[in-house]
Amino acid sequence: MKQHTLRAAVIGVGSMGRNHARVYATMPDVELVAVCDTNYAAASSLANIYRCRIYTDYHAMLANEELDLVSVVVPTKHHFAVASAAIARGVHVLVEKPIAATVEQGWLLIEAARRYGVILTVGHIERFNPAIIALKKQLDNHELGNLFQITSRRVGPFPGRIADVGVVIDLATHEIDILNYLIGSPIVRMHVELHRHIHQSHEDMLSTLLRFENGMIGILDINWLTPTKIRELSIIGERGMFVANYLTQDLTFYENDSCQGKAWPELALLGVSEGRSIRLKVPRREPLYEELHSFCEAVRHETAPPVSGEAGVAALEIANQIVDAGLREHPAARLIERALAVGG
Repeated sequence: MKQHTLRAAVIGVGSMGRNHARVYATMPDVELVAVCDTNYAAASSLANIYRCRIYTDYHAMLANEELDLVSVVVPTKHHFAVASAAIARGVHVLVEKPIAATVEQGWLLIEAARRYGVILTVGHIERFNPAIIALKKQLDNHELGNLFQITSRRVGPFPGRIADVGVVIDLATHEIDILNYLIGSPIVRMHVELHRHIHQSHEDMLSTLLRFENGMIGILDINWLTPTKIRELSIIGERGMFVANYLTQDLTFYENDSCQGKAWPELALLGVSEGRSIRLKVPRREPLYEELHSFCEAVRHETAPPVSGEAGVAALEIANQIVDAGLREHPAARLIERALAVGG
C-alpha cells in the first residue's frame, strides 16, 4: 500500500540548507513544496531546480503551506524564533545543531513541541554516519572490554561563512554529542584551552582534556586552522583500539595481541602488544539522507526520533561549559570578546 506523501519545506538555503532541499526532493513519498530564505536569489535558484514555491518570509510560508515537516537551517541565533513559529503551526521540526543559541531556548523548544504534540529533532548528523553506527555496535557488544580513552579530531580550513559562533558551538558540538552517544557517562572534570587566531569575534581553536565519571579520558582537538579536513575518532580499550574516519566511513580495529582469545567478561589485561589491524566492512551511505529519512519515518509513524531535543540541549550545555572553562583559564580572552562585542 502506498504511503502518505509528506509535505516538506526548508527554511534557510545556505550551503547545508541546499543539501536538505536536495535530499527531500529525491526521497520517495516526500514532496518538497517550498523553500524560504531572506536571500530571494538563493531561494529562487533552488526553487527553479526542484520546482517548488519560493518565500522570503518564513511566517508567510508557514501560514500559506500545509506542511508536515520542516528543516530549520538558519544561523544559530535565529533557531529559536524560526523553530518556535513552525512548532506553533503544528509542523514537525528538524533544527540544525546546535538546538538553539542558549540552553534556556532549547528547553523552551522542547516544551513547545510537547505542548503542540509535534516531533522536535536536532541535526546531529554524525549519529547517522555508518562508521559511528558500526562503532557503537562494537562497543555495545563489549568488543574492546573496559574502555580507557576516546580521542576526537575535527579540524579543517577556516569557513568564512560562519560569523555568529565559534569553533566550539559549530564543530565541537558534533563530537560532544558523539561522546555522549558512545560513552553515556557524565563529564566530571575538564581542562580547556581556547584561542582566536583568525575569527573576528570567536575562538577558532580548541584543545580539551575531559574526565568522565566512569574513569575514561576524552581528548578533543578542534580547529578551523588546519589546511586539510580531518574527521577522525579513536577509542582505546583492553582489547585494542577502534579508529573511525567520518569522511571515508571506514572503521578499523587495531587489536591488542595480548588479549586475543580471552573471553569477556573474564578478560584480564596482562599487557599490550601489537596485533592485527582489521578493516571492518561498513556499508557507505550519505549521513544526511539517513538523518532526514529517519526524521520522515518518525513523523510518518509518530515515533521518537533518534536524536531528541534533550540530546541537543545536553550537547549545547557541555559546549557552553567548555567555552566558560576556557575563558576562566584565560580571562583576557573574555575581555577581548567583550570589547569586540561592544565595538560591533
